[in-house]
Amino acid sequence: MEIKKDILWRVYLCFLGTIFLGLIVLGKAFYIQQLEGKHWKTLGDSLHLKYIPINAERGTIYSEDGNILSTSVPIYDIYVDFGADGLREKGGFRFKDNVDSLSLCLSNLFQDKTKEDYKSQLELAYKNVERYYLLKRKISFEELRELRMFPLVRLGRNKSGFIYDLRDKRINPYVLLANRTIGLSRKDSSKNVGLEKTYDSLLRGTSGQRLMRYTAGTYMPVEGAEVDPINGKDIVTTLDTYMQDVAETELMNMLVGNNSQHGTVIVMETATGKIKAIANLGKKTDAEDEPFTEDLNYGIAKATEPGSIFKLVTLLSLLEDKYVTINTPVDCEGGVKYFYGLRIKDSHLGTGTITVKDAFTRSSNVAFAKLANDYYQNDPMKWWSHLDRFRLNKMTGIDVVATSGKPTIKNPNGKSWGKTTIPFMAHGYEELVTPLHMLMLYNAVANNGKMMKPYLVNSVKELGIEVKKFYPEVLVDKICSLETIAQAKECLSAVVDSAHGTGHRVLFDSAYTISGKTGTAVSALNNNGYNKGNKIYQSSFIGYFPSDKPVYSMAVVIQNNNKSKKYYGADVAGTVFKKISDHIYRRFLTKSKNKPLPLDSSVYNYFGMKTDLQTIFSGTNISFQDSLSSGVWRTASVKNKNAHLIAPSDSLIMQSVIPELKGMGLKDALYLLENKGLVAVVTGRGKVVSQSLPAGTNFSKGQKIILMLN
Repeated sequence: MEIKKDILWRVYLCFLGTIFLGLIVLGKAFYIQQLEGKHWKTLGDSLHLKYIPINAERGTIYSEDGNILSTSVPIYDIYVDFGADGLREKGGFRFKDNVDSLSLCLSNLFQDKTKEDYKSQLELAYKNVERYYLLKRKISFEELRELRMFPLVRLGRNKSGFIYDLRDKRINPYVLLANRTIGLSRKDSSKNVGLEKTYDSLLRGTSGQRLMRYTAGTYMPVEGAEVDPINGKDIVTTLDTYMQDVAETELMNMLVGNNSQHGTVIVMETATGKIKAIANLGKKTDAEDEPFTEDLNYGIAKATEPGSIFKLVTLLSLLEDKYVTINTPVDCEGGVKYFYGLRIKDSHLGTGTITVKDAFTRSSNVAFAKLANDYYQNDPMKWWSHLDRFRLNKMTGIDVVATSGKPTIKNPNGKSWGKTTIPFMAHGYEELVTPLHMLMLYNAVANNGKMMKPYLVNSVKELGIEVKKFYPEVLVDKICSLETIAQAKECLSAVVDSAHGTGHRVLFDSAYTISGKTGTAVSALNNNGYNKGNKIYQSSFIGYFPSDKPVYSMAVVIQNNNKSKKYYGADVAGTVFKKISDHIYRRFLTKSKNKPLPLDSSVYNYFGMKTDLQTIFSGTNISFQDSLSSGVWRTASVKNKNAHLIAPSDSLIMQSVIPELKGMGLKDALYLLENKGLVAVVTGRGKVVSQSLPAGTNFSKGQKIILMLN
């Protein structure tokens, strides 16, 4: 009996224990499901679902005259979902029936593998049920359009498993033109430069999202679970492509011909501060085709000792303080004088007592060192106050990122200030400023004392509609009195007009008047000092034209090396200034204008994408008829405001030959050429009038084609 009780007690104990354990399990399950359920569900989803960004289409950068300076063209990555229901149903009959013909088409299109290689590759991926198999990267829209007509692919995404992932490729159509100022757009936007960096937040738009599910060892997009991106806005710059092209061409010619190191040209609109052109060229270390490239924004970002162009600062200060007039005599002491044990000399020795105006036109270092030392040595803050008013100790404020463009202007209270500081600063040494700093000052003189803020962007547009506009901004309403300005203008004019002026020989013979100042600054090669073996020269000319009513101001600064044949400011920088100003004057400032052509009933032909042509004709009230129901490209024949859209030539459609581009706009032409792997070199503006490679001929990837626009 006792044994039976003992057994029953143990059975009851086990039963109670089982019930208790069951209650714990149920309680824990309830706790996990009801109280921690959201946490664990989120964690589970995070292991199987994730969002990836969809990049927005980056905005385009335009010149003021409407040309494309930087834009994006679409490229595609092709994936295949070999687990798609429609592809695998009924034993995968669709795949098996089409794999041979599909492999042949892929081999013919991409020409990178044989038909057998493609077939083997596709069959292996099908066998392994790969859900997001990468078939091809970076194919063009034309290639995609052809691919979508292939066997199996044309059945649609569910039955074929083919997925197209759109991306953008950034290109600069004019290649070198203002390349550093426009900037470089990289995947990592923190490494962008120029306008691409400064206006990155506007250009890049807002990224979208795509939901991806982890299935069979890879992430697959969830169809319909996408947030579309918002495309970036467009930037319209102040740059003019004609001026920019002329500036770079003439700068390049001088750098190559004189074996110089680097140089910059900046053209500014006098009344507004708009930068119309900015060219920056530096010598390549491993030059193969082109010896120079836009490696650094020398005009904005590189501060150097300005040399004699800084004498305008000294002249304005002395005149404004009434210490001298331009007729005050000054003894140049034969062109050599010692200041506190250091020698200052003139490059052209032998002058004695001359007027301040003559000292400026002859660019006497001794004269300006003496005058500044005599009047400001005992009151250095008065000298410094002028430099502060001229904003030489501040950033220029231009709307482009330039990290190293900070000027260095010594302060009388600083440790580096010494007895020789003023006489050396007076003729362009012991300070560092950028060419843009000096151009702003010269432009202010041309603008009757009003200093304008330099800027590079006119407006921001969204879908062709202006959403933000930038206006001229005055930094200093009056840098000095009108009397001082008038005297300074007379001196700047005499540099070119006077027979003794340093710029006379190179710049005087013009159909218009030029005012400015030459500069030849002694520099040091690779910071190795100013000894004779390493002495090199920086050649400068800054001025404005026409002198009586200035429209444009320009700075030309060129760094030579010890192998350069010429080094004087007039011979090097002055020559470049003259050639550029001649082009600008003939194009924009001559009084003779072409008479408008009478209206005619001629037939005009245009080429482009069907949707673009239809949009343009609708917006300009031109009636049109489209004879085709399919296809992307059209030829449009327009007469008396009536357009007829017809099929383009075969060369436009065929991927393997050069397309017919005559009559096409630049963006469409570049779109076609870039997608075919050709490198376009563009001159002029407008529509394509000639192409160096004939339509219908074969080509090799990377081959150059020259387009002439008019």
